[in-house]
Amino acid sequence: MNKHRSNTISELALLLLSFAFLLILPGVTRAQDADQQDADPPSRVARLNFIQGSISFQPAGTSDWVDANPNRPLTTGDQLWADQDSRGELHLGGSVLRIGGQTAVSFLNLTDQAVQIQVAQGSADLRVLHLEDNENYEIDTPNAAFSILRPGEYRIDVNADGTSSVVSVVNGDGEVTAGGQAYNVARGQQYSFSGTDEVSYDAEVLPEPDDFQQWNIQRDQREDKMASAQYVSRDVIGYEDLDDNGSWRDDPTYGHVWFPNGVAAGWAPYHDGHWAFVAPWGWTWVEDEPWGFAPFHYGRWAIVGGGWGWVPGPAPVVGAVYVRPVYAPALVAFVGGGGFAASIELGGAAGVGVAWFPLGPRDVWVPSYHVSEAYMTRVNVTNTRIVNRTEIVNVYNTTVINRNTNVAVNRTYQYQSSPGAVTAVSKTAFQNGEPVRKASVQVNAQEIQRAKVVQTAAIAPTPRAVAGPNAPAKPSSRPPATLASRPVVTKMAPSARAIPVGQTKPAPRTAYRSMANAKPATSQPPAKAGAQPANRPNEPAANRPPAAQPNAPANRAEAPARTNEPPARANQPPARTNEPPARENQPPARANEAQPNRPAPPPNRTEPPARENEPPARTNEPPARNNEAAPNKPAAPPPNHTQPPARENQPPARTNEPPARTNEAAPNKPAPPPSRTQPPVRENQPPAHTNEAPAEKPAPNRTPPPARENAPKQTPPAEAKPAPHPAAPEAKKPNPPPKEKESKPSKDKEKDKEPKN
Repeated sequence: MNKHRSNTISELALLLLSFAFLLILPGVTRAQDADQQDADPPSRVARLNFIQGSISFQPAGTSDWVDANPNRPLTTGDQLWADQDSRGELHLGGSVLRIGGQTAVSFLNLTDQAVQIQVAQGSADLRVLHLEDNENYEIDTPNAAFSILRPGEYRIDVNADGTSSVVSVVNGDGEVTAGGQAYNVARGQQYSFSGTDEVSYDAEVLPEPDDFQQWNIQRDQREDKMASAQYVSRDVIGYEDLDDNGSWRDDPTYGHVWFPNGVAAGWAPYHDGHWAFVAPWGWTWVEDEPWGFAPFHYGRWAIVGGGWGWVPGPAPVVGAVYVRPVYAPALVAFVGGGGFAASIELGGAAGVGVAWFPLGPRDVWVPSYHVSEAYMTRVNVTNTRIVNRTEIVNVYNTTVINRNTNVAVNRTYQYQSSPGAVTAVSKTAFQNGEPVRKASVQVNAQEIQRAKVVQTAAIAPTPRAVAGPNAPAKPSSRPPATLASRPVVTKMAPSARAIPVGQTKPAPRTAYRSMANAKPATSQPPAKAGAQPANRPNEPAANRPPAAQPNAPANRAEAPARTNEPPARANQPPARTNEPPARENQPPARANEAQPNRPAPPPNRTEPPARENEPPARTNEPPARNNEAAPNKPAAPPPNHTQPPARENQPPARTNEPPARTNEAAPNKPAPPPSRTQPPVRENQPPAHTNEAPAEKPAPNRTPPPARENAPKQTPPAEAKPAPHPAAPEAKKPNPPPKEKESKPSKDKEKDKEPKN
């Protein structure tokens, strides 16, 4: 009896354990698939589709520069250098990057969620057509990181020594992070950031387009008129070449089909080009035809009307959920027996070679690298309109999950036995990335029919297959060696595979100047309205000296008054209602505005906008702020300087403090260095300490709080006398502030105001 009861309990426990395992298994499977999705390769790459002049290329993981190939896919770690008088255009799937002469760029990140580009030198223009919620674009320079916040067009110029970056916002919105501070930048403005350890900025309206910008405009207009955009998504990299090199026809079976122009009789896809090894995908097809990118990495090929035509994936639908097309290294299947290196008869002689054929619209493509089920589904459904999801999942479960390199795929493919569809080369030619047209051999048709389909050619690449067959770049066509030691300022964390310009292997995280903990942006830098750079209206920004710097010499030409200051917020009392007018011919306050990382305020510092729902800021501020010494000149106390009256029901201001303790440095004392700037005041935060002497230990803020509006008027005590002003220039005296009711100072307050030695 006890034995029977024990067996029953054991069976019940086993049943419960099995039931619990069945409950846990789906969660484990989902977790494993989620982990695999994190390891999936990105769905996009970059492509250098246009080359004018000389552009060299250094693939990630190599040390040699070679002539760039327009159909070689670019990814994280790859570098480009455009020589003098050269230009290039790259498509990145949803965006277009154009570079000018003597420009060096590197891809620090190129994934589905992040596009991070280093511009070490030169001019680059980025046009973002589509920006998803979880997608980030960032351009990094030697002294600033520029984050793009919405679709638009943006230009970055970096001077030859890397000490100045100019951000031009043609349209859109962004944020610049430099010197530990973040700045909002707006459309129609150009922002200059100077310095590396300590950064200062300046802003002005966009200048007239130079030659490089005119070229960008022409390329944009050309692309906006392309007919192919109605048949394929603009995120299909390479679609921009279809209009000029082929035509579209409608087929009752496949719908819109594109046919290339000028191909020879008997031409077949994946026959004119070479194989390159590009991480993380592995073996990648690089076509020779100038239009040969989109038709070999997206969609499928089909025999229509006796010739080969390209059938793209689903066309974009207005109002539908956005789905980015997924890049594939090569939409082919390999054939052979005895593993991934196909044993076939080559030219009548037995040998070991590699053979392949293009996939048709009904074929499921199986990646040679490990992927998740979600990735395999996306890469197929975005590249064909015929294969259904159920078939894709079945193939994934039977082929990918149970993958065995010694077991061939038991499926029939659409063009496996079609004459001329199969191309074969020797193993040596394949692994060296040699041109296929020259290396291809005749394949016995019966051998191909007997051969089984495998997923890829498991052949180790040689260094030549990684770099490609292109000729080495000339020494004059390589970037300067000094770029290798140039800093990179970033906000996002670069990929572990990122390689800065001029270097040959991934840099440690400490090599980047991270601005991830920079203070957030509170307002955009003030901009000068309606001004062109003096005598240089059409000069490229990269060749123009930075516009008016915060501590520019006093004898510089006067700039027009700023009209683009951020307006005061609604329901806020007006700021500085009683401030005396500024003197005539006074240098604009912009020149000495607070800058990042400056220990003390500059002489001509302008006040930040008034804060919301607070009393008006310093409504009775004395006129001395308008008569301060010019930048970089010995500062002196202003004439007729009086302390503003205290708030209502509050002891009066400290009227007996020596004039030298007010808002200026001591007479005849040089101003702070121009490169040292103070960060702008944060929004909803008390104003910065403006009463500290630059050369002394910071003293407590002795500036009295601003007077309340409609408060009883007071007059300064009689003993407050104007200080001498030997260095101030002659100018018209402002009207004195209105008299206000005198308030008797407190004895304790008078004691606190005694001069300090």
